[in-house]
Amino acid sequence: MQEDFLHYVWQQQYFDKASLRTQEGEELTVLRPGFRHQEAGPDFPSARLRIGEVEWNGAVEIHLRASDWYRHQHQLDLRYDQVILHVVYTADQPVRRSDGSLIPTLELGPRIAPELLSTYEVLLAAPAATLPCAGLLPQAPTVTRLSMVERALLERAERKADTVLTLHEQLLGDWEATTWHALAAGFGFQKNTEPLARLAKALPLAVLRRHRHQPLQTEALVLGQAGFLESLEEPDDYSTALQREYGFLRHKYSLADTALHAHEWNFLRLRPANFPTVWLVQLAALLHARPTLFAPLLATDKVTTLEAFFRAPLPAYWQNHARPGKAGSLAELGRSSAHLLVSNVVLPLRVAYARHVGQPELAEEAINLLTQLPAEHNHLLAPYEALGFANKSAADSQGLLTLHRAYCQPRRCLHCAIGNRILRQNTLVS
Repeated sequence: MQEDFLHYVWQQQYFDKASLRTQEGEELTVLRPGFRHQEAGPDFPSARLRIGEVEWNGAVEIHLRASDWYRHQHQLDLRYDQVILHVVYTADQPVRRSDGSLIPTLELGPRIAPELLSTYEVLLAAPAATLPCAGLLPQAPTVTRLSMVERALLERAERKADTVLTLHEQLLGDWEATTWHALAAGFGFQKNTEPLARLAKALPLAVLRRHRHQPLQTEALVLGQAGFLESLEEPDDYSTALQREYGFLRHKYSLADTALHAHEWNFLRLRPANFPTVWLVQLAALLHARPTLFAPLLATDKVTTLEAFFRAPLPAYWQNHARPGKAGSLAELGRSSAHLLVSNVVLPLRVAYARHVGQPELAEEAINLLTQLPAEHNHLLAPYEALGFANKSAADSQGLLTLHRAYCQPRRCLHCAIGNRILRQNTLVS
């Protein structure tokens, strides 16, 4: 058993409360269990209890064994002097505050329904390769499953929006610059997200905008700051011109100290079509073709319009080169890549903006973009599809993937609406 289970039982009050008494024999009534606290200090502050004839306001601390109080050194921490009740699975010894006063203890072990405990153990003991609740899923109604997938999708959007808002604050409230940073990271497509995010910091949008009407200079700035013009394998007129332009611009804007190096980029297990140089050239083409970045991403509710925005024409040189001075071929941004940018750049930006201006309806419109994108089908989603979870659009896929990564895989069933429903079905409380 994990302590998290007792937190769940106490928070939901899923235990037998008939003739409830402390270990010291005093009658106990829970008027308010308190609110789960994730920071340092007692687990459930703001609790209200009646112990004997006295009503108490304070905190509740929870442990598997009462002796954990001393193992965690709480008797030396003044924050725990506010504890008015010690809730434990096993009361193996009395505990005291820093001033020596006794803390009332409630032993939950005998009061938890065996069915609840056994269901929890089934969820916890499920093989890593399976969904914890797979065998118990019929106990959760379809509406519960749907609402949990939707909740997971919203949590993903909010988490990504948090990152955007932090970036927006760092960039002094500039939404255009924020979009440049988010877009650059998005063009990393997971394998190169980190170096592309650093490239955005090393190459200010203000500098890029001064040279937007010159595609050669825009490419030179992007590829040069990325480190791909340091040395050329097979120099030709075009790559040499890029190198020359970058040398001039690097000196003009004092960019040398922040430039990346070619060895910092990931090429391992990537097909040539997914090399970082490919995405960098496409990003440079986008910067040249679009006079603004943020407003167009905010203005439309059609994915087809966003696809067209991301698909910028490339200079003729890149039709037979994949890297500067190296033969190959480079295609325009594909539809599936544009869809990833909608999911990982446009959606977080728009949800962040909705929160910033206090218009939640804009966030809902942004999330609805995912319903226009095709669903993903992979080995992570296959078990959910086999259990009857709907996966008809990217909204379903992203919700299910978040459910898997944030709840099922780490066995956070106690925090999942589906797990909660299954556990409640097996709970007997008075």
